[in-house]
Amino acid sequence: MKVGVVKEIKEKENRVALTPAGAQTLTQAGHSVLVQTGAGVGSGFGDEAYAQAGAQLVSAGSAWKTDLVLKVKEPLQQEYAQLRDQMLFTYFHLSGVTPTLTDALLEHKTTAIAYETVESDQGELPLLAPMSAVAGNMAVTMGNYYLAHFNHGKGMLLSRIFDKRYGKVAIIGDGVVGRHSARVANAMGAEVYLVGRHRDRLAELQKEIAKDIHFVLSEADNIATELRDADLVVGAVLRRGARAPHVVTEAMVKAMQPGSVIVDVSIDQGGCVETSRPTTHSAPVYEQYGVIHYCVTNMPGAYPRLSTIALTSATLPYALKLADHGLDALRTDPGFGNGVNTHAGHITSRLLPRRWVSSTGSGSSPDVPCNSAHAMCSSRAQQDASDDADILRFEPDVTGFGPSAFIAGSDESDMNLRRSDYVR
Repeated sequence: MKVGVVKEIKEKENRVALTPAGAQTLTQAGHSVLVQTGAGVGSGFGDEAYAQAGAQLVSAGSAWKTDLVLKVKEPLQQEYAQLRDQMLFTYFHLSGVTPTLTDALLEHKTTAIAYETVESDQGELPLLAPMSAVAGNMAVTMGNYYLAHFNHGKGMLLSRIFDKRYGKVAIIGDGVVGRHSARVANAMGAEVYLVGRHRDRLAELQKEIAKDIHFVLSEADNIATELRDADLVVGAVLRRGARAPHVVTEAMVKAMQPGSVIVDVSIDQGGCVETSRPTTHSAPVYEQYGVIHYCVTNMPGAYPRLSTIALTSATLPYALKLADHGLDALRTDPGFGNGVNTHAGHITSRLLPRRWVSSTGSGSSPDVPCNSAHAMCSSRAQQDASDDADILRFEPDVTGFGPSAFIAGSDESDMNLRRSDYVR
């Protein structure tokens, strides 16, 4: 199979989807690897390294005209023309980006396989985890930097001076991002408050990180209380395949102390803080209600070499399966198949924001006969397109991936995430 590796064009995105060692693995398996010239330079991997690994150095157009394209971030609008009937393996975060991308994927009949929705046999998200770990480590160091007075922060250094801890860090989410953030914050010397849904994890977290980690049950009143005097808040909530819920409201932000910092790692899925909006590495922060917001959508891109190595380690076994077996690799592995968001002009994702369905008029396949589920989906989407709590779920049809759709209402408030929700 021809495998293309394209250069990222997102602002200050220097990661690449495949290391030279990964390219060598694919070429030794009998596949042709076409790497866009300069794709790995930002990560410290020059063209010569790819050539030595057996890859061909090609133009952007040639790298895109392959059976399987490997990327790091979702295609930007200027890349839509490159899309075709092929497999595209990358981070999409379709619920958190412009719906025009979904439109383009459907128009070009692209099989969009999202790193972030691939599941392991244990129900974990193995391709999201490495970048979540990097972002979790970054979140506290970035937050500490913007707490500096010269950054308009309150001037509190997260640290331990002799035997006393300084600075309070509130982390919303006890998943991969949350745990890594907690570990870094504790190592710096800050008081750490981890907000989560699993009280039974407290002993585990205290054993893993430190005995003086504070665990707070994820309820609205508890979150509001902890944020009032927090120096740094890390947003680390993810609802699989859907927009992140606003667990931190505008009122909570208003009540925070001036000069405090919010790092919303969930921003690639829309953000879990109501006042968050996407930022870039060139302009990473803004102030609202006196609170500094850091909302960079591609945080790991700041450390591209580490991130590229970690990402390739996770994605390469899956990329090799795709190259070896094509779509059959997805049909025979349910967890891998969960990564398919679109296929052959159909939406195949288990979860899709209702607002996208409303914007296009339909989120289901024209090949699927109309039924009550589809009717309910259409009417409810039109009735309340702004409500992110309701999402679409898809059951498999003859395509092997979806999309017989029915709408599922949320049975909990955004403040109280279900136990099944993945928190970053």
